[in-house]
Amino acid sequence: MSFEYIQSILMPMLEGAQMTVLLFLICIVVSIPLGFLLTVSVRSSIKPLSWLAQSYVYVMRGTPLLLQLLFICFGLPMIQVIGEYLVFDRFVAACLGFILNYAAYFAEIFRGGLLAIDKGQYEAAQVLGLSKWQTTTRIILPQMFRIALPAVANESVTLVKDTALLYAVAVPELLHFAQTAVNRDFTIVPFFVAGVIYLIMTLILTMLFKWIEKKYTFQ
Repeated sequence: MSFEYIQSILMPMLEGAQMTVLLFLICIVVSIPLGFLLTVSVRSSIKPLSWLAQSYVYVMRGTPLLLQLLFICFGLPMIQVIGEYLVFDRFVAACLGFILNYAAYFAEIFRGGLLAIDKGQYEAAQVLGLSKWQTTTRIILPQMFRIALPAVANESVTLVKDTALLYAVAVPELLHFAQTAVNRDFTIVPFFVAGVIYLIMTLILTMLFKWIEKKYTFQ
């Protein structure tokens, strides 16, 4: 295929990539704090709260993200009585599905980070006379995030690739425009172009997280 053809399909595919990036940013900004709240809830001394949080994490991690997206987009409106109030815009529904799913994964990542911290850290803080709040904010959380950072980076790269699932719920993102071009022009070139765009996005994200990890390492 000519360079002119690649140029002709590139602009609509880049528009679709904007939707991909937007979903990624919304999901990261909301799901990471929500995941941390879930971690706190799981470790809570309030047993019903801990049980509910653990059950939520288990369900969201134990069922496919695609199933969750389809349920939110098409299943919720079918619920008797309240279904009519649960009809969302497709993009909003997709954001909700991604946020709820990835919050569960981030919760497990943060829980692992907390478990990796030596209990002696808590005892040392107690000896120094630090309050529980000071111990948590100044000692525990910085170490937890440092430990969890590589796993968060890996999950974030996975999120970029998972945005392709928007195609299944008819949200016009990158893969949607690539498939449209393939069906229209009977060529697989758009798939290769889409692959390159995904690789560029994941490369930028990987480099960003490596820079953050390097900065944390030398602090």
